[in-house]
Amino acid sequence: MFHIFQYQPLRLITQNNLSSMCLKLMLSRPVAFAQIWKSWFSSHSLLGKKNIILMGPPGAGKTTTGRIVGQKLDCPVIDIDDDVLETTWNMSVSEKLQDVGYEEFLEEEGKALLNFSASGSVISLSGSNPMHAAGMQHIKKNGIVVYLDVPTTVIMSRLKSKQMDRIVGLSPGISLKDVLQFRKQFYKRWFDIRVLCGGDVAAEVVAEKVLDAVKRYQDSELETFISTRSSRTGRSREEDSHKLYFSDVVTQGLALDGGLFVPERGLPKFTAEEWQGLIEATYIERAQVILEKCIHPADIPASKLAEIIETAYGENFSCSKVAPVRHLAGNQFLLELFHGPTASFKDFALQLMPHLFAYCIPRSCNYLILVATSGDTGSAVLDGFSRLHDTDKQRIALVNFFPEDGVSPIQKSQMIGCQKENAWSVGVKSDFDFCQTAIKQIFTNSDFTGFLAVEYGTALAAANSINWARLLPQIIYHASAYLDLVHQGIISFGSPVDICIPTGNFGNMLAAFYAKMMGIPIRKSICASNENNVLTEFIRTGVYDLRGRKLISSFSPAVDILKSSNLERYLHLIGNEDGQLVTQLFNQLENQGHFQLQKDLLGKLQQDLVAGWCSDEDCLAAIHSVYNTTGYILDTHTAVAKVVADRLQDRTCPIIISSTAHYSKFAPAILRALRIAEINQNPLSQLHLLSSYSALPPIHWGLLETLKKTGNGDHQVCAADVSVLMSHIETLIQNHFM
Repeated sequence: MFHIFQYQPLRLITQNNLSSMCLKLMLSRPVAFAQIWKSWFSSHSLLGKKNIILMGPPGAGKTTTGRIVGQKLDCPVIDIDDDVLETTWNMSVSEKLQDVGYEEFLEEEGKALLNFSASGSVISLSGSNPMHAAGMQHIKKNGIVVYLDVPTTVIMSRLKSKQMDRIVGLSPGISLKDVLQFRKQFYKRWFDIRVLCGGDVAAEVVAEKVLDAVKRYQDSELETFISTRSSRTGRSREEDSHKLYFSDVVTQGLALDGGLFVPERGLPKFTAEEWQGLIEATYIERAQVILEKCIHPADIPASKLAEIIETAYGENFSCSKVAPVRHLAGNQFLLELFHGPTASFKDFALQLMPHLFAYCIPRSCNYLILVATSGDTGSAVLDGFSRLHDTDKQRIALVNFFPEDGVSPIQKSQMIGCQKENAWSVGVKSDFDFCQTAIKQIFTNSDFTGFLAVEYGTALAAANSINWARLLPQIIYHASAYLDLVHQGIISFGSPVDICIPTGNFGNMLAAFYAKMMGIPIRKSICASNENNVLTEFIRTGVYDLRGRKLISSFSPAVDILKSSNLERYLHLIGNEDGQLVTQLFNQLENQGHFQLQKDLLGKLQQDLVAGWCSDEDCLAAIHSVYNTTGYILDTHTAVAKVVADRLQDRTCPIIISSTAHYSKFAPAILRALRIAEINQNPLSQLHLLSSYSALPPIHWGLLETLKKTGNGDHQVCAADVSVLMSHIETLIQNHFM
């Protein structure tokens, strides 16, 4: 058996002369001694008896990177091709491949791996090692597998320059690109950490990235979360010792002090080269890379995360591009976010979040998810949680509260039709703001939550955009939209774009701002409101004023919101993470109905955001105009954004308008906009009428099927009273879990 054991630190120096040298250095140059000792200790404690295993396609730079990493850590470096395979076979790898052929080569290569062991080393695998399952299982037992992820086009260019034509799997009729794409599934299965390597990144830089990635992998303490209302200076020792991680905040939803969770050290940043490496990637591949950077592998390992992402976006979206970007007119582009099963942008988070939640929660407790919706969230969250595995549905249930008379008929039909054995909809005789506020009050009622835990072994959790796992997936499609414009040749990477988003609860807008922080060149973010234009006034004046404001029902109900929850996260960010300031502002809003930003904060806000609003009449006029000129039908929310974008964009760069829902969800308003005189009140009849227009995009497949199967079904309705909602919650827990 082939063995390589860990080298002793500073192995050329004996114990006696090491002590003498250390003493002299410590006395003569104490600062230098401290720096050298810190560097040495950090490097060797990083590796210990584990191996760093570099994996990637041929041409990824594994051998060169491995040597540099080994030098930095002062440890053995093993190249599987040179030091194991060729030594074992007594011939070159290319000769062996030519001698035995593709399939036999993989078996022989796997056997060599099974007979190999090492400790405390840097190991560079061959490009085909990951294709032998038993060999990889063996070598991974004592190592951290680092995937050097290099764009396929870069690999092909490198292999061509090296004139490498003997690649495992390459044969007549199979292109090099096909071979490289085929291998990605094996790399995805085995790696612990991904390191993005662009085309012109020096090996020294890649080696530093590897070391940083390994440090991150071994230290989850760095990626903790805090409440937007916590004070860094005023926290107690007990609060500092009780750290919260991704899995904790997904489970908990809302902070105990009423604030929202945010990453304590902010979000990761991508370099321009790293973003450019994703230009050719699919949506699922982009999602995997972005979420790996935002979720520590101690919370969800990369392999499990890949499985969850594939489940969420693989077959549940009707468009292969998942979130395609379509040219509308001039320099305006639509980001189509309605190809999921329930026809709105909420599907992007709510096809993913239930699986993240199910993985993160402890197995010993039951969970009831509470949701408040102004329309689209309801059906999306019901659909998402209904797709969990049966064992997860037994311990995870959901109740969706929505304003009984504040959603469109089709939205209501969807929410009722999407009810399952573990998920229910409850209409509330009030508006969305009441539903959202009531849920916050229930979460912070320690007597009630404690009673549920003791009496029924059940904890409450949130699936609204106040939950960090709801917000995180939304960052992906904003980044992906920009990369698609680059891929289509509309812009070059680094050129700015503006965005315009119909905005109610501010989650979608905040996700775009996070994408900007992570390195996507978004210039201005345009916040589009309907006649419930509190946000517009706030962005223009710095005054958030709810006094005397009543919610106005509109044709764009998803943004019929006066209290924008995720605004709190944004103000925490631009306010230098001052939890005391955030607490003061939102306590004042709760108690007095208004607050005003300081002048310097308003200045920061207005550097990022501009805002406008549009009336129902202008919304319908925009739908009619766009259809007449392009044949494309906007939904009512997208039309609001289109009107505001027309007014506020300066046309010096492309603007991406978020198309947040499919028009067929709002059939009565669309038919009215298209000047149809007689409108049948039956939602299914309305959709059939719309389908006769042969418009773009076609009628949504999932929505049509839901309405065909369910009709208008039954659901519970309750009064606008928090105690009544709590009673409903207890009854549902008794019926499902007991």
